[in-house]
Amino acid sequence: MLDALDVPHLTDDRFESDVLHAPGLVLVEFTATWCPPCRQLAPVLAGLARERAGELRVLALDVDEAPLTAARYRVLAAPTMILFRDGEPLGTLVGARSGRRLREELDRMTA
Repeated sequence: MLDALDVPHLTDDRFESDVLHAPGLVLVEFTATWCPPCRQLAPVLAGLARERAGELRVLALDVDEAPLTAARYRVLAAPTMILFRDGEPLGTLVGARSGRRLREELDRMTA
């Protein structure tokens, strides 16, 4: 069974090196331990990370543990996902969604 532990967690200190200086696609989920939709999304993101390993890196950032980064990207709700390509934001998705819908939205953003 996949769970949130399959998606590496970021900190404010690691965001720049792990996301902004990372080549290729990085999907960052802004999450929180108190957020039920975030818990629902965790296995979807873990599956996506496994399926698209090598083409997409999936990371999680707890908004309570990394408030500076959450504020920098104006994250007001959890879960919020931001897709980055070569350190530049491509798009933002807010709220939990099915794996199929998430894949479709990511494919549209990267087309």
